[in-house]
Amino acid sequence: MLSTTSIGGRQFRWGERTYVMGVINVTPDSFSGDGLGYEVDAAIEQALRFEAEGADILDVGGESTRPPGRIYGKGATHLSEEEELRRVIPTIERITKEAKIPVSIDTYKASVALRALEAGAAMVNDVWALQADPFMAEVVANAKVAVVLMHNQPGTRYENLIPNVISGLDERMKTALKAGIPEKNIILDPGIGFGKNPGQNVEILQRFDALKVLGRPLLVGTSRKSVIGEVLGLPVDQRLEGTAATIALAIAKGVDMVRVHDVREIVRVVRMSDAIVRGWNPSR
Repeated sequence: MLSTTSIGGRQFRWGERTYVMGVINVTPDSFSGDGLGYEVDAAIEQALRFEAEGADILDVGGESTRPPGRIYGKGATHLSEEEELRRVIPTIERITKEAKIPVSIDTYKASVALRALEAGAAMVNDVWALQADPFMAEVVANAKVAVVLMHNQPGTRYENLIPNVISGLDERMKTALKAGIPEKNIILDPGIGFGKNPGQNVEILQRFDALKVLGRPLLVGTSRKSVIGEVLGLPVDQRLEGTAATIALAIAKGVDMVRVHDVREIVRVVRMSDAIVRGWNPSR
């Protein structure tokens, strides 16, 4: 059994069940087509709906990480710190007042993370695993909050994919520990769709259980991703079933948290998968 992580006053007991992270995109150019831009009221409505549908945590992001490619078209536009703050801070302030579940900030900028934590966020989800901003590790360590470290790299060249991903995550975890971030606060993400081609994404899902060697809870974000579009030949708004398949199989391979856009449907998939994989007592 892995250690328990406290996030926003809630105890995430790894291994007992799979936790669901609902995505709140306050960006007009989200790859998933669900960007809410500056509509704070719409973001709050979505957050409260996700909470009612069974989400355990909400991940607020203001900058699209959409990569270029034939599925997406052009890549996302780089966002200034000021613009990202303008998008995420009002939303986080409102959500943390109105929702009971914790909020994560999806950013790789230390200044944005710091302001978001001051506004009430309780976790940092960094797609560059502390590498993009030299001050991010210090911000996380000082705030004593949980952090998601995601494997990412420029390009898709690997000598040996799974060992390389494992060693990369291990290296980032050591950096976090050296910076003073407690091991119990570290969650790892293999980075589906980030620095991987579709075949590599499938291989990570096939061999997901190999990542358990890292000894930390694992998060996976396959929701509506391009690999599903590539396999099924479907646009973003028709990838729910493909997402559900990846989630169910990831649970069978030992995932601890899933990051999704379609909370209601995936919560049902998670609960059924957990009943099979982790055991279900009908008397409970």
